[in-house]
Amino acid sequence: LAKYPEIKTLMGPDPHLKWIVSGMVFVQFLACYLVKDLSWKWIFFWAYGFGGCINHSLTLAIHDISHNVAFGNKQAKWNRWFAVFANLPVGIPYSASFKKYHIDHHRYLGGDSLDVDIPTEFEGWFFCTPLRKLLWLFLQPLFYSLRPLYVNPKAITRMEIFNALVQFSIDLIIYYLWGLKPIIYLIAGTLLCMGLHPISGHFIAEHYMFLKGYETYSYYGPLNWLTFNVGYHMEHHDFPSIPGCRLPMVKKIAAEYYDNLPHHQSWIRVLWDFVFDDTIGPYSRVKRVCKLAKAS
Repeated sequence: LAKYPEIKTLMGPDPHLKWIVSGMVFVQFLACYLVKDLSWKWIFFWAYGFGGCINHSLTLAIHDISHNVAFGNKQAKWNRWFAVFANLPVGIPYSASFKKYHIDHHRYLGGDSLDVDIPTEFEGWFFCTPLRKLLWLFLQPLFYSLRPLYVNPKAITRMEIFNALVQFSIDLIIYYLWGLKPIIYLIAGTLLCMGLHPISGHFIAEHYMFLKGYETYSYYGPLNWLTFNVGYHMEHHDFPSIPGCRLPMVKKIAAEYYDNLPHHQSWIRVLWDFVFDDTIGPYSRVKRVCKLAKAS
């Protein structure tokens, strides 16, 4: 920032985010109507190939919104409520809990018992062969949702209760209008596309230490178009208040700080290497003891 103060002008809300997200939500509601009479094989086909991609993208929009980039820091509650709206096609209440833990991920990156993005000892010990690592990738949504309850349980907030009430109310309305198949379409798409799916390569690419000494990596490939530029992850951790749409500008302005850092070329290659490279697995994370952890 001292060298490039113009980066500060990139901070602040993204005026287009709310409209893009709203469009994605309504596309999924339209899809719920269109799939209501399909056979089960086509329900799962479209869930994996289409709806789940939108839902995964929406979870990354929720990630952006958790940094108040939809309406700005002065409208924090608007961001929280809008995240609940963005959550609707996901089928499972998620946004409020994500917000609660994601701030710790930025504040205590790799912190033992604080950053719930770090796999547990059991995960590192058990999922150590190619077949088991493949299973771990498939079950990623389960581990991401249950790990916080084991590693760093926190009291349920009012926002989480609101998130759940709104989510399950919409699920019930969809079920009443169009039956069970649209609900399965939404939830199956979320679980499948946050598990063993090319877009899910970002979970591994972001912080798994493929090279010793480097714990955060960026990816500059085309899948950023579907994921609100979450691939610009080094830039995001440097400037979390800059919305994803402007992170490429950070790299352009301060190129000498990023061009020479190791980065990933392909999320599919990341998944392949994770499964078949014996030196990489759930243990391949930097884990540190933070002062808060010592005090507790």
